Amino acid sequence: MKSKQLPISLLSVVLSSLPYPLTAQTDPNSNTQSVIQVLKAAQSEAKSHGGSYVPVLSPIDRLVTGGRPKLDSRAVQKAGFPVVVWTVNDPTTMAELLAKRVDGIISDRPDLLREAVSKARNQPESRNERAYFDRFDAQGHRGGRDLRPENTLPAFESGLDQLVNTLETDTGVTADRVSLISHEPFINPQTCRRADGQEYTTANQILIKDIRMADSQSQFICDKVFRGPQQRNDLSLSPVAVAFAKQNGLRSPYAPTHAAQLFEFVRFYVSFYKSGPGKGQSKAEERWRNAEKVRFNLETKIDPRPQYANRTFGPEAFTETLAKTIEANGMESRSDIQSFDFRTLFLAAKTHPRIQTVFLIESVPVPSGSGAAAGGRE
Repeated sequence: MKSKQLPISLLSVVLSSLPYPLTAQTDPNSNTQSVIQVLKAAQSEAKSHGGSYVPVLSPIDRLVTGGRPKLDSRAVQKAGFPVVVWTVNDPTTMAELLAKRVDGIISDRPDLLREAVSKARNQPESRNERAYFDRFDAQGHRGGRDLRPENTLPAFESGLDQLVNTLETDTGVTADRVSLISHEPFINPQTCRRADGQEYTTANQILIKDIRMADSQSQFICDKVFRGPQQRNDLSLSPVAVAFAKQNGLRSPYAPTHAAQLFEFVRFYVSFYKSGPGKGQSKAEERWRNAEKVRFNLETKIDPRPQYANRTFGPEAFTETLAKTIEANGMESRSDIQSFDFRTLFLAAKTHPRIQTVFLIESVPVPSGSGAAAGGRE
């Protein structure tokens, strides 16, 4: 019986937009090989322009833990590409993925992830795998959005407090070409409110491309709490963000932030615990030493599907704005550019090959006529 036709997947849209006939050159019965070919093409593109980083694959957890179609993560790793899975908040799933020896996990609960890694490391069967756990990449999703309001300085502070290896976040492009940190292409009414108290809803929401960065920081405070009892916006829990906001004249530690400011904030966090007000705390040294080397996984939040084309700038603006911010701050060796929109990643490989790229997927190519899984967004 013919499969029911499902919506075109985001991955299919992206593949069709690339300058490589990727799906035509692979065995249609091997979904994983189609993904590997995308990664090999990106690696080749970067290498031809002097790059040496290996692209990373970042699949949704169900593709690795039993989804259909299923991704063979071991095959991807054997082909030479790290696998970092998103977004995992359940300790049981974390344990399963760690047992599969994935290279990293992105989580809204970096506190739980840290516990899961520690527990797995101490298992008897892990005795001879110290190298794996030393290189494992624990990432705080949007900083740590189940602990603090997402994509804010307090959220990033929370992730750093949990000693994450990487801060994961999303970027848009403002009217004055700044990489504003936001999961949505607009200042989100679910997470942000107007500083002047005026009503702000989906009916009058502002697209990021239509606002200047300074105006977003003066007009909005993104401190709304709605993700359960563990998510808190108590500023007594965010002393570094409070001190940073005061020093930099921000209306609130929860004002919208941007990629360059995040780099600055992490440097401030290091100083706060190394030689500043926090140096006397019991965890000060482990915090600043970890923050001194923490990485940044920065997503270009752009959707290639035609119906979303007018909501943001195009892939060139996203790639150039973010890549130049990374380079201006000397963070090429500590930053990744990730995306569901592979156009930005291939552009980065061509024009900024010193920055590692991360390919986000939540479906894999499937045989023609079998019905593709509908694509969505992290």
